[in-house]
Amino acid sequence: MSSNRSPRALIGNLAVGLALLLIAFLLLRLHLGESWWQAPPLAAQWWAALAALAVYALACFTLWWCTRQRDDDSGDSNEPPVLVVWASQTGFAQQLAQRTAAQLRSAGHRTRLRAIDQVDAALLTSSQKAVFIASTTGEGDPPDHALAFLSQVMPQALSLPQLHYAVLALGDKTYEHYCAFGRQLDDWLRAHGAQAFFDTVEVDNADADALRHWQQLLGQLGGEAGDASDWSAPAYQDWRMRSREVLNPGSVGGKVFHLQLQPAAGALPAWQAGDIAEIGPRQSRAAVTQWLQQHGFDGATVLADGGLLADLLSRSHLPDSCDSRDANALAASLKPLPHREYSIASMPGEGSLQLLLRRQLRPDGTPGLASGWLCDYTQIGDRIDLRLRSNSNFHPPRSDAPLILIGNGTGIAGLRAHLRARIEAGAHRNWLLFGERNAAHDYHFGAELQQWQREGSIARLDTVFSRDHGQFHYVQDALAAHSDVLRQWLDDGATLLVCGSLQGMAPAVDKVILNTIGAEAHQALRIAGRYRRDVY
Repeated sequence: MSSNRSPRALIGNLAVGLALLLIAFLLLRLHLGESWWQAPPLAAQWWAALAALAVYALACFTLWWCTRQRDDDSGDSNEPPVLVVWASQTGFAQQLAQRTAAQLRSAGHRTRLRAIDQVDAALLTSSQKAVFIASTTGEGDPPDHALAFLSQVMPQALSLPQLHYAVLALGDKTYEHYCAFGRQLDDWLRAHGAQAFFDTVEVDNADADALRHWQQLLGQLGGEAGDASDWSAPAYQDWRMRSREVLNPGSVGGKVFHLQLQPAAGALPAWQAGDIAEIGPRQSRAAVTQWLQQHGFDGATVLADGGLLADLLSRSHLPDSCDSRDANALAASLKPLPHREYSIASMPGEGSLQLLLRRQLRPDGTPGLASGWLCDYTQIGDRIDLRLRSNSNFHPPRSDAPLILIGNGTGIAGLRAHLRARIEAGAHRNWLLFGERNAAHDYHFGAELQQWQREGSIARLDTVFSRDHGQFHYVQDALAAHSDVLRQWLDDGATLLVCGSLQGMAPAVDKVILNTIGAEAHQALRIAGRYRRDVY
């Protein structure tokens, strides 16, 4: 939500102001003319006034005590707390900061919640992890209470290489300087050596999609922060699994699956390259059946809303214990499973929505929540809860501009969609740099990519396979070796799209770009929207 004031809010403020002026005028009349008070207050009235004052003071103290800033000491005592900072004009950023801190605490992290005017250089230099929730007010201005941070902390020559951070920027796209303060904060942190967990998440007027995306990204701070229930559940549509294929049999890495999905009814909806599929995972049928038997419930029980208990359990966290024997009471206590996000690997013209995902395993060897559901538990024809989400930050550039695509692993999914869109648009000046483990097993979409290169749809194709002992070890090594070509393509107006691993690949690629073109040009690329990332 933006903290900019709407015309309706302005009218409301004027109305309240006029009402207060009218009340003041009426009270003023009591003081004009002759004395209107005939006697001093009685003793009982004095005591009543003192009692009311004491009650008011106690209420103020209680409110302060319950809402005061406190460090959370739960979780691993050896882990430094995550600093959660909010800058808010209307209070919405503060609410999101409190929710963010609560989600991190539920994952076992200690947290330190602070308003931005309570943050100084010493606190930043002593912190290792920090998240900032920053709103923008007026025409790109910071909230009022952030001015001290801007004037006293930001001018200092701080060195923050130890700090890993994330920024949630709140704004309103109807204003010219959208999310200006959040972007300014991100630029300042980067300039002083801090390292971003992921790119700034921008929220237009409390957009629920962006806030769900923020929730999922919080899981990258470690632990199980990404398993918290969504703050607002996606409105899923009914899709069906059409096909599923393992793309890397024999690979030393985890299995990678290629999925094709279609709506249960009607034609494929429209989407753009770079858009996201939000998937609503489910518990396996075996897990639900075992839980029902263990706790003595009948999965066929019809709930008050008309649904079946077994279906609701499949979409929920399964509780370890259950005190109630009433199915509706149980239903009311269940917490829904969080969504998962996947880059769409296809375009609508191909006749299906395609995904590429690696099956994740928990420490005990069991499949992960969403990847297990999609790769192990579903059957062809089964229902899949899915919702499309526009990802404007990763949409295609102009078709007449060159495009550089860099990624590794399953990050090829989002890059493939971009290549397909470019080919459909007749844009052939495309350079793909892709890295994986072994060419024999992990060259996802390899035959297709090589065909596109032969046809001239891909001008340059550089692949790097770390286990094959080739010329380059990782994709960033190939990019560095071709720095002259990178500089030339950027001089020609190319846009850079990076998709894949946040750990290792993305920051290493970013460092190569920075070293190749310099800090000023690097920042100019980001501001112009010619350097975009979809990393996880």
